[in-house]
Amino acid sequence: MPVTASLDDVAVIREARELHRVGLDATCAGRHHEAARLLRRGQGLTDTIDPADPGVRADWLATRIRLSSTFASVLAETDGPAAGLAGLAESRQLIEDVADPVVRAELLGRVEHNRGLMLLNAGLIEDAITAFDAALEHKERRLAAGGPVTPLADLIVKTLRSRGTAHTRLGLVRQARQDLTRAVALATEHGLLERAADANHAAGLLDLRVGDVPAAPRRYGLIERSYREQGLEVPALLGMDRGQALIAAGLADEAGTQLDGVLAALRADQGVIRTLANVELYRAVAAYMTDDLELARAAASSARQRMRRWGCETCVANATIIGLRVDTRLALRSGRVSRSLPGRALDFADSLPVPRLAEQAALARMLAARLEIRRGDVDAAEAILDRVPRPGRLTPIDYRMLRRLCRAELAVARGRRAAALTEIRGGLTDLDHVRDRMGGLELLSGTALHGRELAELAVRLVLDGGNARRLFTWLERTRAQTYRYEPLSHVDDPELAERIAEVRSLTQSIHQAEHDGHSTAALHARRAERLREANRLGWHTGRWGRPRPVAGLTDVMARLGERALVSFASSGDCLVAVVVVGSDVRLARLGSAEQAAESARMLNADLNALAPDHLPGPLAQVMATSAHKQADRLDAQLIRPLTGLIGERDLVVVPTGALYAVPWGVLPTLRGRPTVVAPSATAWLAADRAATAPAGRTVLVRGPELPAAVGEIDKLGAHYATAALLSDERATVTDVLAALDGAEVAHLAAHGVHEPENALFSRLELADGPVYAHEMAGLAHPPRQVVLAACELALNRIRPGDEPLGFASALLASGSQVVVAPLSRVGDQACAAAMDDYHRSLAAGARPAVALADAIAVDPLRRPFVCLGSG
Repeated sequence: MPVTASLDDVAVIREARELHRVGLDATCAGRHHEAARLLRRGQGLTDTIDPADPGVRADWLATRIRLSSTFASVLAETDGPAAGLAGLAESRQLIEDVADPVVRAELLGRVEHNRGLMLLNAGLIEDAITAFDAALEHKERRLAAGGPVTPLADLIVKTLRSRGTAHTRLGLVRQARQDLTRAVALATEHGLLERAADANHAAGLLDLRVGDVPAAPRRYGLIERSYREQGLEVPALLGMDRGQALIAAGLADEAGTQLDGVLAALRADQGVIRTLANVELYRAVAAYMTDDLELARAAASSARQRMRRWGCETCVANATIIGLRVDTRLALRSGRVSRSLPGRALDFADSLPVPRLAEQAALARMLAARLEIRRGDVDAAEAILDRVPRPGRLTPIDYRMLRRLCRAELAVARGRRAAALTEIRGGLTDLDHVRDRMGGLELLSGTALHGRELAELAVRLVLDGGNARRLFTWLERTRAQTYRYEPLSHVDDPELAERIAEVRSLTQSIHQAEHDGHSTAALHARRAERLREANRLGWHTGRWGRPRPVAGLTDVMARLGERALVSFASSGDCLVAVVVVGSDVRLARLGSAEQAAESARMLNADLNALAPDHLPGPLAQVMATSAHKQADRLDAQLIRPLTGLIGERDLVVVPTGALYAVPWGVLPTLRGRPTVVAPSATAWLAADRAATAPAGRTVLVRGPELPAAVGEIDKLGAHYATAALLSDERATVTDVLAALDGAEVAHLAAHGVHEPENALFSRLELADGPVYAHEMAGLAHPPRQVVLAACELALNRIRPGDEPLGFASALLASGSQVVVAPLSRVGDQACAAAMDDYHRSLAAGARPAVALADAIAVDPLRRPFVCLGSG
């Protein structure tokens, strides 16, 4: 709006107030450069007048103070907290000239709120809470004085949200939830939907800090939808935090897509350097997790340059570490390590200030040590590792596992095989300890990747020795870790639950304070106190924390009886099988692992192509011929060499890697043979031993928009004396979960989406929306047998550490004993016919594996189901 000298005082003030309003909107949206420009214009306008009229002068002074206070907030973002606090000091001086106590209360509320934000960003959390307390007192006094309620409620909601964040960082979880819940309720009551979404955003951060990883991305998704439905701009920070939550959940692909959108918006709006750099840093992490190394390197390099301009030394170090990780992975993968790369890592480590960035320096040295080992300079590697400190109580798992890996590789290079296995065993124990304390299946599954290289090294070392019994033990120690944890009921003691949440929140706060270069002494002391209280109240594990012992051969042999167990493993391109029959354990070498993986992929592709019900005859014949060819190849490589050992016995198969995608009933030798697939012998033994409760009900569920044949659950119900049928509008998330709790058999015919990076975010579509795997994993008594009939959610992708994922794996890990599911697409009519045959046999008393084997044998190529768990 153009400014002219002819404008009178009232008009100038009105225009300045409008500039403050739009500047404040730009600040809230993270467009700080635009906000600074607008606020400076407003300040410039107020400087052009000096009203004499008392009423106009009071309005002019209040407008100047609002502009000054908001501009100080922008300065804190662009120039740092010190600059912002200095600006607020000027605002407080101006307030001394305000005579009206009501106006003073409003202005002091604003200034104290902004001061609290700056103190929070400076790491002075307790001082920030004191400022927010004062801000709320002033704002509530202003509200009590009367006037328009909605804008005053808006100011209170903002401070409640900010104080909730401060309480979160101080580990005061109950107080944080109280603040954020009140903020959402007050905002909703007054129609402040954007503020309600903002408070929910902070609640998502709280979810993430206390370890409720599934809740955070889902909450963020709902908030983002709320913004869009209101026609509001989605804040960049919400997008960044949602990306961070997805990374924490292991959903790196989805996180990358999310962060790409945020980056595009920030670059278009010329976003604040720090925010842009933070998003780039998260994007680099997501790219590294998905092995998109060139993108990871580019994003980390850009973040490093921006953070150097901003002056965040910790951020620069973190970005440099990602770049070094990329270069190290590429060098180790290629086998060509230049002399300069370890030198560059060491120079970087030596340049960092200690102790503040001691962790980053140690990570760089460990990368250099691995590179020197690969180059053959073992003495140099050992000298480097001697400078790497032992981990402390709060040292991240990445650091611990990398140190163990370095020491194990060094021992191998020195020819000390036993010492290497000792380090590997110690690393896996460290990983177990982290799982014991994390308290969530989603985190157990995510942390599996930390032990991948240790596990691969262990298998290679033991396989070289050729001892089948020892290899079996190490395979069980290293694979499918999630299933080694007994599902426990949720913590019933509210005081204990609160202490556990506080410990987790404080752990994250300590890491954040270290990142920001703030003092951590008070946080450490508070965490130690909360940890002592949690232990006193009986915290020994989380929901998934009580570890089952690794299955021993003696127990497995006793449980197998007349069955045989085949546990596949690979090292490099060498594929082997450990076969357990009776009291005998044998090692069979089965050729190329890559050849088997390629055959499995091609068979899966052929079965997908063959799935439609009404393929033209000639095309169906071509696809069937190709599928038979791949099935014969797999049979010849994987099963026929074992026939002298396994005979005609029923099988328990523990796959590895791409072999999880093999529908075993399709292989000629196994046609009609009861076969159970398990992620480990330990998981199979636990499921097979599980106490069988009195027979519960049969539950048949039909989701929306299913083909008629697949959705005929009433026909399946005829096989059972009593069965609960939930279909159409009755198949809601709440009703389905209630029906499944305690069920004996659950048949779920619903469209599904498999989330390849984390099983707990796989979902089935029901009448009123999706039911997620993590919701079913939370049932007190999961259904004993589950059939996933309408979608291939079983084992489409394997996580690092041989953690097979999909809806099925979440069910097994949470206590279901049997899951039947297809591994590839199934035609509608073929699926309906297979399920009718299966349920007929099951209702007649057949074991699940027997019933499924008979059903598959009718038409193996069109019925690629597997029986998972036990059965």
